Amino acid sequence: MSVVDPILRLRGISKKFGEIVVAADLSTDLLPGQALGIVGPNGAGKSTLFSMISGDLRPDTGVVELDGVDLTGRRAHERTRAGIGRTFQIPRPFEKMTVFENVLVFATVGGGLGRDAAFRFAAETLDRAGLGAHANEAAGALSLLARKRLEVARALATDPKVLLLDEVAGGLTDPEVAELVELIRSVNAEGLAIIWIEHVVHALTATVDRLACLAGGRMVADGNPQDVLVDPIVRELYLGQAVMAEEDLA
Repeated sequence: MSVVDPILRLRGISKKFGEIVVAADLSTDLLPGQALGIVGPNGAGKSTLFSMISGDLRPDTGVVELDGVDLTGRRAHERTRAGIGRTFQIPRPFEKMTVFENVLVFATVGGGLGRDAAFRFAAETLDRAGLGAHANEAAGALSLLARKRLEVARALATDPKVLLLDEVAGGLTDPEVAELVELIRSVNAEGLAIIWIEHVVHALTATVDRLACLAGGRMVADGNPQDVLVDPIVRELYLGQAVMAEEDLA
């Protein structure tokens, strides 16, 4: 049996702000095409972990490796070019630009494409994200769901090898969450590896093939989503009523 090398490796990642430890010796692998969900209480270090992967923060110790290349010393824009795509909890579109222009900027600046290739790829990415009909609308006029789609589209326009999704389902209604889940499942089905931080647990369980729980800057559980959800430590630290709600939906 052939062994598949991870697309992303984290080795001993640590980060402190003063005396506050937000990441403590975190190590994990992400395989090509894998969808990893991350849950955890507020302040667990989830967004800090993303910032250390994307280059917005540099870890105090440890290594971030993408597709066999050490990215630890590289800045955020260099990691984007290398293949790390990221969304943020609060969508940050260029509101006065059109939806198409927003995606075009990321295809050009983030993805490094020339003019013609960037135009083609931006158009393809808009269709992929279900935003083709909104291409000429001002980004600032979009609904919350469309803004979330645009946030994903802008990250996809950089042609990432790994896509980091930071609470993209937050604030959406259940039908809107279902639409977003379909988008994320579709890009994952194309082979894109995903790490998704989310408090909307049923969105994760409908999407990911692996779930981890982060608390106090440490991974306290990692494995099959259903096994993690019934882990006593995960229930105590985080899920509680969220787990009960998932069980009610089953």
